Amino acid sequence: MAAFGSLFMPEMAISWFDGDSWSETEIVASDSIQLHPGAHVLHYASTCFEGLKAFRHQDGSVKLFRMDRNLARFAQSSALLALPEVNVAATEKMILDIVGRFASEVPEPPGSMYVRPTHFGTEAAIGKAAAPSTTSCQYVLLSPVGDYFAGGDKALRLLVDDNGMRCAPHNGMIKSGGNYASALQPIMKARTEFNADQVLFAPDGFVQETGAANFLLIDGDEIITKALDESFLHGVTRDSILTIARDLGMTVSERELSVDELLERAAKPGCEAALSGTAAVLAPVGTLIYQGKDVKVGNGGVGETTVKLRSTLNDIQWGKAEDTRGWLTSI
Repeated sequence: MAAFGSLFMPEMAISWFDGDSWSETEIVASDSIQLHPGAHVLHYASTCFEGLKAFRHQDGSVKLFRMDRNLARFAQSSALLALPEVNVAATEKMILDIVGRFASEVPEPPGSMYVRPTHFGTEAAIGKAAAPSTTSCQYVLLSPVGDYFAGGDKALRLLVDDNGMRCAPHNGMIKSGGNYASALQPIMKARTEFNADQVLFAPDGFVQETGAANFLLIDGDEIITKALDESFLHGVTRDSILTIARDLGMTVSERELSVDELLERAAKPGCEAALSGTAAVLAPVGTLIYQGKDVKVGNGGVGETTVKLRSTLNDIQWGKAEDTRGWLTSI
């Protein structure tokens, strides 16, 4: 079985900004991008992307999940990186066209089609370390993916880091490649030294997010997670899970969560923790590693509430439950 996100459709949608306007969208081979070696993105990381999914329903139809939120964040990331302005309507059409072209390739549940819009600076100007690229490219790449939990639903181990941070605080809400790159070394070190799956960054002693996902603490009927600010990514899955939790009568507390409070609550019987993101939806957390010691979250296994919230969202995505909020877009 190929690794998650390592298979791609043979074609993608692409458009180029020449400094004045966007070109007409083309459908090209997925390996056909040619760049000048002086391209802004290669030297100054002027790039952002999105991740959303298309799902096959029982009647054979294909639906995209919360595309409007991803498009809004894509435009926001581009603006915050000073990339040329994205034409949201044109990008939406790019997504619909390329997913429609490969609609027959969208896997059956529990699989899906991962959709990856990407935008990057193309201007050949290595003297522009402190200036934006005036030209750019955007494309939409597709990757059919299987069941994220095909190997079993395993509770993750997180190293709690109250010294470092995932990325520069003012860049946290940008879905930029550079933010993920800056978290790689701490994650690799945590895996080697502590057998951790991820790092939970908690700068100044307050929980933020991991290297690739938002963090949720589930204590009984309450979900606690950091309130939105510019220091971390505003996850679409996070928002969807919190909305569903409120619908189920749970209390959602978006506020500061100190490491001390986290460890105290996590050790209580019945407590759960999870990471939210497009790939896994909700991945259970069973152990927190802090100052060389393992702290079990609840019983250290997969929590019932985590599974319930994930299943509820999956049912909407796969058409097994009614989409009462208009989250699905038909192809």
